[in-house]
Amino acid sequence: MGRGGDLPSRPGRGPGHGLEIRELECFLVLAEELHFGRAGERLHVSQSRVSQLLAALERRIGARLVERTSRRVALTTLGEHFVAELRPSYAELTSVVERATAAARGVTGTLRLGFQGTADARLMEAVAAFQERHPGCVTEIVEIPFADPFGAVRHGGVDAAVVLLPVDEPDLVLGPVFCGERQTVAVSVRHPFAGRPSLTAADLAGTPLIAATAPAPAYWRAAHAPSDTPAPAVRTLQEGLTLVAADRGAMLLCRPTADYHGRKDVVFVPVDGLPDSVLGMVWHRDAETARVREFARVLGRAGAVGPGGAPRRGGSRTRRP
Repeated sequence: MGRGGDLPSRPGRGPGHGLEIRELECFLVLAEELHFGRAGERLHVSQSRVSQLLAALERRIGARLVERTSRRVALTTLGEHFVAELRPSYAELTSVVERATAAARGVTGTLRLGFQGTADARLMEAVAAFQERHPGCVTEIVEIPFADPFGAVRHGGVDAAVVLLPVDEPDLVLGPVFCGERQTVAVSVRHPFAGRPSLTAADLAGTPLIAATAPAPAYWRAAHAPSDTPAPAVRTLQEGLTLVAADRGAMLLCRPTADYHGRKDVVFVPVDGLPDSVLGMVWHRDAETARVREFARVLGRAGAVGPGGAPRRGGSRTRRP
């Protein structure tokens, strides 16, 4: 059938009659995936159910929204216009329901949130969105020591924290995970690498990489300083950058942290061939609250990836209970 072709309406099912939210949700997901099977997987329904929901919506509207052949799925012209107008309205409707649900659950009081490295724009956007949705809940933001990524969460200093992965702590829950950032290596302006436009992982072989001290777990320290060459260990990022400036070693940092901590006596050189630096939100299994759950939800909507699928966990083996 041609684009935007008419469809007959069943009696009692004309345009605007008995609108079903599930049909709109299905159409929006299908418009993103352009694949009935993948849309069904996201909606946790069968492919045939996606077809049924779409057909019901098209009957309500009175025209085709999607064209499907054996080779491709595409939106009709009407479908493209409809999804453009529907998406913001649906998002607002969803937010209204979520705010009402959160209010019913009593998201009030104080949320103590830790961060490690840099509270970058993605995290601060999530904090602002959380405060807007829950004006009765105050958010306190606390820096987590570089050498103790999990201590504040474990001992109650904060309710939750955004820390560098990996996380392999049985008593902690790993929630939303940020998409990875490219690694850079911080070196002194006097270091031979300082004039290079970029490096490879192989270039770092034999380079002393400054690591965190305990109580950071050994597996975590090794992930952020993958070198067998002895180098100083530090408690804070500032200590590490000071040693870098003194040409006592190099230090791996993600791009946003490097940009934030820029200084004249240190050069940050991009490195290819290393796993991206990834941040994730963690909290203690026995201290989960409505505030923590709600911030995790907001953080996921603000740009992090929810738990449960690649690349959700950045290699961590920790799972929700």
